[in-house]
Amino acid sequence: MASSSWFPLAFLASLCLVKNGHLLCNADPTDGFTPVPLTEGDFDIQKPYDKPLQDRYSYINGVHKMWVYSTDKPFKPGSPTKPRTEVRIRGHDYSSGVWQFEGYGFVPEGTTGTSIMQILGSDGPILMLKVYDGQLNYHSQKLVEPNIYNRWMRVNVIHDVDANKLTVFINGVQKLEVEGRGPSTFYFKCGVYTQTDPSHYMESRWKNIRVLKKN
Repeated sequence: MASSSWFPLAFLASLCLVKNGHLLCNADPTDGFTPVPLTEGDFDIQKPYDKPLQDRYSYINGVHKMWVYSTDKPFKPGSPTKPRTEVRIRGHDYSSGVWQFEGYGFVPEGTTGTSIMQILGSDGPILMLKVYDGQLNYHSQKLVEPNIYNRWMRVNVIHDVDANKLTVFINGVQKLEVEGRGPSTFYFKCGVYTQTDPSHYMESRWKNIRVLKKN
């Protein structure tokens, strides 16, 4: 009898952590969310306007590979923005509720000075995950994840619009919670977007991209 009751307790403990005498069980960041359907047309690729798509983007075996050079032109003529190759999720802009971006990201060694994931509002980005020297940062302020080069990482970003809160998980572990910047209409992006002190060549890869909404 003792052995039969021990097994479920041992299994539960394997899913939890003991901290300060308390049993803490980590829920998956997607619990309570429902994926919204994404079609090929929802993935709008923004790249240097004078380059063919295949010169800055590929999609092979489910992996979106995006790269850009610091000397490239912006995504449209006359734009004051820096070079980018990004997926802009269309058809799922939002202004209320709780929304989530999920994707598996990969950054090769040598890429630095670039944003690999953004939430944009009407007045610009409210969240940027930037790569500097192998570290993933919130904007240029807070460390989110160290030593990210040459490995896949699961990235979950939750935006609670009504509570004005942004939460970032890496590999299922919460790494950041910050305030947003108030009401607007928002959308998700991922790829590479040149920032300060960039490497000449910047690249990120993404797979299993999803957008989810709180039930």
